[in-house]
Amino acid sequence: MRIALAQINTTVGDLDGNVKKIIENIERARDTDADIVTFPELAICGYPPEDLLLKSGFLRDNYSALESVIQNSQNICVVVGFADAIKKDVFNAAAVIDDGHLVGIYHKAELPNYGVFDEKRYFLQGTECASLFGMNGVLFTVNICEDVWIQGSKAEQCSIDNRVDIVLNISASPFHAGKLNERRDILSSFARRTGAFVCYNNLIGGQDELVFDGGSLVFSPQGELIASGKRFEEDFLVVDINKNSKSLSEKNGGLKPIFLKPRDSHYQKPIIMSKAPELGRLDEVYKALVLGTRDYMAKNRFSKAVIGLSGGIDSSLTAVIAADALGSENVIGVTMPSQYTSNETRSDAEILAKNLNIRFLSIPIKPIFSAYTEALQEPFKEGNPGIEMENLQARIRGNILMALSNRFGWLVLTTGNKSETAVGYCTLYGDMAGGFAVIKDVPKVLVYELAEYVNQRGIIPESVVLRPPTAELRQNQKDEDSLPPYSILDPILQAYVEGDRSPDAIIAYGFNPKIVRDVVRMVDRSEYKRRQAPPGVKITPKAFGRDRRLPITNRYFPNNRLK
Repeated sequence: MRIALAQINTTVGDLDGNVKKIIENIERARDTDADIVTFPELAICGYPPEDLLLKSGFLRDNYSALESVIQNSQNICVVVGFADAIKKDVFNAAAVIDDGHLVGIYHKAELPNYGVFDEKRYFLQGTECASLFGMNGVLFTVNICEDVWIQGSKAEQCSIDNRVDIVLNISASPFHAGKLNERRDILSSFARRTGAFVCYNNLIGGQDELVFDGGSLVFSPQGELIASGKRFEEDFLVVDINKNSKSLSEKNGGLKPIFLKPRDSHYQKPIIMSKAPELGRLDEVYKALVLGTRDYMAKNRFSKAVIGLSGGIDSSLTAVIAADALGSENVIGVTMPSQYTSNETRSDAEILAKNLNIRFLSIPIKPIFSAYTEALQEPFKEGNPGIEMENLQARIRGNILMALSNRFGWLVLTTGNKSETAVGYCTLYGDMAGGFAVIKDVPKVLVYELAEYVNQRGIIPESVVLRPPTAELRQNQKDEDSLPPYSILDPILQAYVEGDRSPDAIIAYGFNPKIVRDVVRMVDRSEYKRRQAPPGVKITPKAFGRDRRLPITNRYFPNNRLK
């Protein structure tokens, strides 16, 4: 049996665009003599459609889009994801289409409801263990994403009981660093337990904060990887599966299969099954940031981006990512020097812009800051200037970038990293002002690693990487005046934010108790800031926003319970 896995980049709500892409890939599958072509989870409507699923018109249009796919599915079997509405119930579904006819619908049984997933809000759980189909003496089953992640699931037991030859799993599994290894282990184990070939088709593309990295996989019944799709780009993976199977009548599984139109197994075009190149940790994180930025811009119809270039490492890395995602001609860098901006950082911003070949603007903020200072002289009266004057400079810069955005339609890309966002070392309506936060989920230590990674091309001036981090909002300011060194801060944040460890447990790892308490206090008190931050690419197992959702009004602080 020849199976094609069309790993496509869909857009939520773009029913016509998604259908067009599906039909194009059906034609491509026919050209390769494929017996079956699969598409990712909810490929018709895009994933995740969220509250669009509460709109009856959206559900009707999604079904009409499925009808268009059915009409264009002659002489091939198509497995495609869609939202199936039955009266008031909605199911995450896979349609099985054979030779222009809808022959079966499978409803996802295992609904994830953790992390970024919220499927029980929208979908009813499927009750059937699986849908079984027979073709050319081969028995295959169809299921969806989480159905193969849960050991002992209905889908697994059905595959075992009915001695299926092939499991077709359509998926929308979002990326975080290192997740591919987890997927491989899950699927390899599932294949061994069921004794079936597993063909796993994963979604590709950016959707708001989420990035789907593709990397579709095919495993043998022995759990060996026999083919894999590319990551972070669309791909069309074709595999030939040779199964010395007993006749379907000898399987004795109890569940009666739906028999599909027999296919000619003499293929005109031989297929060489391939495995995509492996990606290292920094490779995959960087590709995720580029894809997430590119798709957020394109799918929301922005063509150009503007970035405040401070001469620091965060804005430098953000600019490199933006140029790779959008093309240098579509990125504008703006330096906004104040009386505290050093000649070195100003020069580094200009050098970076030249190296990237992006447009560069210089808009000094000292006159604007002086006007604000004069206007506030009376209400502020006595006392030394404090943090309000630092934040004022950041807000002036934010206003300038938003003015450029309004004037020219450029999307403002913010440059704050996860470490700063976690502890609130950022300014509301200042450096947080913008439409998309590219490195929002990138810890500061990883920012440095990624800067070294891109600097294999010699783009970021070396002085940017070597200079101690500073916001340059007052004389001789350094980040470590307000924060622990990032080499200490980041592990504490990882333990508290991503690992949900208590302050006591973190202190037990050997960290200074005062530093731990201070960091935890800053994280807890900054929730209101994070709630107002723009979306950004998720690259860690637990990102602020979709993953970690704490109440803003909240008096449970672990520090208060420390003895």
